[in-house]
Parts: sequence; structure tokens; C-alpha cells
Amino acid sequence: MGDDSAITFEELQLAARNHAMPLEALRYPITPVGLHYLLTHYDIPKVDAAEWRLEVGGLVDRTLTLSIEEVRDRPRVTLPVTMECAGNGRALLSPRPVSQPWLTEAVGTIAWTGTPLRGLLDEAGPTDGALEVLFTGLDRGVEGGVEQAYERSLPLEEARREEVLLAYEANGQPLPPQHGAPLRLVVPGWYGMTQVKWLAEISLLGEPFAGYQQARAYRIWESAGEGEGQPVTRMLPRSLTEPPGFPEFMTRARFIDAGPCTLRGRAWSGWGPIARVEVSVDGGLTWGDAKVGEPPSSSAWHPWAFDWTAEPGESVLVSRATDATGRTQPLGERDAWNVKGYSNNAVQRMPVVVRQATELA
Repeated sequence: MGDDSAITFEELQLAARNHAMPLEALRYPITPVGLHYLLTHYDIPKVDAAEWRLEVGGLVDRTLTLSIEEVRDRPRVTLPVTMECAGNGRALLSPRPVSQPWLTEAVGTIAWTGTPLRGLLDEAGPTDGALEVLFTGLDRGVEGGVEQAYERSLPLEEARREEVLLAYEANGQPLPPQHGAPLRLVVPGWYGMTQVKWLAEISLLGEPFAGYQQARAYRIWESAGEGEGQPVTRMLPRSLTEPPGFPEFMTRARFIDAGPCTLRGRAWSGWGPIARVEVSVDGGLTWGDAKVGEPPSSSAWHPWAFDWTAEPGESVLVSRATDATGRTQPLGERDAWNVKGYSNNAVQRMPVVVRQATELA
């Protein structure tokens, strides 16, 4: 944990390499690829697609070796999927965990095209002892003092969900290098750390994977040194507001004209559809229900809209999502704090200055 008032040099390096989605991009139901959030753990590897092969092995009846052309020849599916970084909101916590300093914009929705992982697993034929599926990327580095390729696993049952994809296109275009070309994993509903990029190997395991990214990273501890921690898995419900009006450069405070306006945003959860979005224009003192629309797919965010008659003065806009399981957003970061700053889905607060139409003209 670090000083709340200062971003470290190391965090600045991470922030310069990675980028969030500008909140005004919430206007797009499908995020343009260049505006989608990006987190790269190590270097972006240089991959020759002509030489690349996907290896499938471990506890299977039949090992497979596939070129990208052979992957593309398999059944083809396009699915819009909302993806969020597990550390989204970390920089708003106090004390602030030291890592990639996300605010609330580490999210986006891309229409991924690829082939269902389930068909490939069925072709390989998991043996009776197979419990997990391990995914290994070509990106390599040192983390926690451990030299490693980036690897994550899923329970076999989770990996066999029909919507889990091996993706080779994003929004109808070939997968760009920073998003895992030539092939990446897409697991709808789960935080972004699950979606292994530059995928090179799939292995069926007979016991839980104990690698760094599974056993040490992406665990929730309420206090340092507290046992094994809880694994980070599915996205908790969150709502974000599309910024109205225009911003002040440094503070990003918004300016809008007094009168009728419609606030809009997006809401999502990895646990089920969004059942309700509440909106407050006074910082959470009073609430009203927004109209929640249909998502681009069952794996993507819902649009919402809320009519407001803005009166001159200062306001703080807040939106709060509740999903069909009853999970909802906490009103403050204190309720979401943990050692590494994962899964902070506390409500977003957006200051707005409502002006008479003649002001600042």
C-alpha cells in the first residue's frame, strides 16, 4: 500500500503503457477497438502468425496442433462481450494499493469473433481425471520474483460453456497485436485477467493450477498475510455514466446547461443481467429509477437512461446497478477495500456544474 497522495514512478510507467476507455466512449454500444481498455502484463510479443501453432494436450485422449488457418476453419461465432479489469477502481481506494492506477474506466465491449472452445475440447477428449483447463500465453516476464509465461486456468465445466471463445477478430477486423494476435481467450462474465492473450497452449490438468497468476495474484485479502485469500472470478455489478456536457481540463468536472436533459450510461455484471439502475443527482441523498435497455448480447452491458431537469448550481451524479441475483454496488470505497484493490465496484461519482445558458458563452 502506498501514499494516497502520490503515484509512484513504477505506477506511472504502467499507466503510460496501459490505457483506459475514455468515458465518453460509453456512447458506443460496441467500443471501437482503439478506445477499449488495455492492460499488458509484460511485453507485447512479436508473433509470426504463419509459424504460430496452438498446442492442446495434457489429460486428453488426443493431442492437437492447430495453425491459425485451421482455427479459423472451425465453426465461427461473433459475440459482443463486456470486459473489465479486475483492478478497475483501485486508485480510488484509501489506503491506495500500489499497482496499475485505474479509476473507473478500465472496461469496454468488443464484438469478438472466433470459435467456441467447447468444440476443441470435445475433439481432444478430456480424460476422466481432467479437472481444469490451463491457458498459456506467449507473453513472458517476472512478477513477484517469479519468471513466468502468463498463465491462468478455468474449471473444466466453466471452460466448456458455449459462449467461451478462442477469438481471432475484434469488431470484424483481425485481432491487433496489443489484444493478443493471432489468438486469445474470451471468457464472458469474468474479469479481464482470465482472458489470456497470445494464446499458445491449452492443457487439461488433474489438479488445481498453482501458478503465480492463480495462487498469488488475483486473490482478495482483507488484510495482509491473511491465508490463501479469495480468488477473483466474475465481474461484480457496475454502472457508469456517460459524461454530459463538456469538461474542465484538469479536474474533468462537467459543465451543462440548465433545463431538461437525459443522462445515459452503461451497466453490467458477470453474475447475470442488470435488473435495476438507480440514479441520484444530489450525491446519493435521493434516488430515481433509470430506464434499462436491452444489451447487445447476454454477455454485454445494458444501456440506461434517466430524465433530469437540471437546475443551476453544483450537482454530483451517481448511478447504482443491481443485477438479477440481487448483487448491488456499495456506496463507498471503504466497503470495497482489499489489499490488492480488486473488484472495487463502489459507485461512480461525477461532479457537474449546471449553468444558465448564457454563462461561459
